[in-house]
Amino acid sequence: MSGKGKILVVDDERGMREFLDIMLKNDGFEVETAAGGREAFEKIEEKFFDIVICDVKMPQVDGLAVLRKVKETWPDTAVIMITAYASAETAVEAMKEGALDYITKPFKVEEVRVILKKAMERRHLEKENELLKKQVRKWDTQAAIVGTSPAMQKVFALVQKVANTPTNVLITGESGTGKELVAKAIHYESSRADRPFVAIHCGAIPENLIESELFGHIRGAFTGAIQNKIGLLEMADGGTVFLDEVGEIPLPMQVKLLRFLQERCFRRVGSTESIQVNVRIICATNKDLEREVEEGTFREDLYYRLNVIQIHMPRLAERREDIPLLSEHFVRKYARELNRKIHRVSDEALQILMNYSYPGNVRELENILERAVALETSSVITPDSLPSDLRNGTRRSFHPAREWSPLQLPEEGVHLESMVEDIERALIRQALERTHGVKKKAANLLHVSFRSFRYRLEKYGMNGRDAA
Repeated sequence: MSGKGKILVVDDERGMREFLDIMLKNDGFEVETAAGGREAFEKIEEKFFDIVICDVKMPQVDGLAVLRKVKETWPDTAVIMITAYASAETAVEAMKEGALDYITKPFKVEEVRVILKKAMERRHLEKENELLKKQVRKWDTQAAIVGTSPAMQKVFALVQKVANTPTNVLITGESGTGKELVAKAIHYESSRADRPFVAIHCGAIPENLIESELFGHIRGAFTGAIQNKIGLLEMADGGTVFLDEVGEIPLPMQVKLLRFLQERCFRRVGSTESIQVNVRIICATNKDLEREVEEGTFREDLYYRLNVIQIHMPRLAERREDIPLLSEHFVRKYARELNRKIHRVSDEALQILMNYSYPGNVRELENILERAVALETSSVITPDSLPSDLRNGTRRSFHPAREWSPLQLPEEGVHLESMVEDIERALIRQALERTHGVKKKAANLLHVSFRSFRYRLEKYGMNGRDAA
């Protein structure tokens, strides 16, 4: 593998291809060539190149089409256009389309080297910027996983132990406990930190599209496949793939995912070409997958492939001693984002926060404090900035197994809006429990549209089959 970078040379003149191939290899680059635009398209879809050197005038598919394809597929790739038919109009058009530079034939070797040096310096700068951004994201992620409780210290210890292994990890726990944050922490603590972290929310992708999203497809593979598409697994090559709500993957797709885990290669939908990638798989679920295996809705062999190392995220109610630290973190975060000079939570407000059970876990606490920062007029979060039903103790969580019974209006009255939300939340949990987490069936049970049901799940910070 070259230390300088990968270059694709596209030119319909064989002599020019061979000349550039020899010259660039002698200069330390890894080089591939294409005899025309169509062949270039195939190579561009297959892999990433740091630089594409492309002739403008070519039969069938010209250089500007190749330029557009590169920028559509790999926006970070530098493109240098060459032609013997130089014109100001063509040069301006190429630059507008995203070309880095433009040279004319016949050209001097040193001229090409100067342009390549500029292109690689720009590429290295972009990589450094991306690494810096990822380092910042790493710090943000680590800062967001707050806790000194024994339960969280156990999580932190496991993250450190598994980060630099290739082992598959399964993160379990209720919705809102921070499973994706832990997945990101594992990625950014690993040797893969400078490669992509790709999150796939399996429950949010329609069943008929999930294979295409994961593996990609070729044009014409199915109705609506009007162009080739790179799948998320291929985009994550060298990095980490996070499969959130992995229990939502339908059984036919589970077979294909298992095959990928065994062979580490796959085929795009409609293609016969095998593509090999090097990715680490981290999964998360709020379902009891062992129970799903027993009920036949999740493959046993896939479960054991994914569940090599398990990290369980505790409910916020199980680590109540972390609420002060979490509150301080969220206040700082939203004070910075909303440009508010708020420094802490008052003792009175903190006591109210400590007394609540948080069925929505850390996400619910975060939502409460984001609202409080937005409403607070002083430099300290006071009880007046907290939701009224939290202050007066009427915000309640319902157990999903609780039987339905008619409500009686207490003498002191109720906070109607809060009570209605509590009832709605409880019925959603019961529906999910009864349908074993199958959202479409739960929506049918409640006689609401699937879109409306999904909206309510997002509204209450619920996902899949939550437990109270």
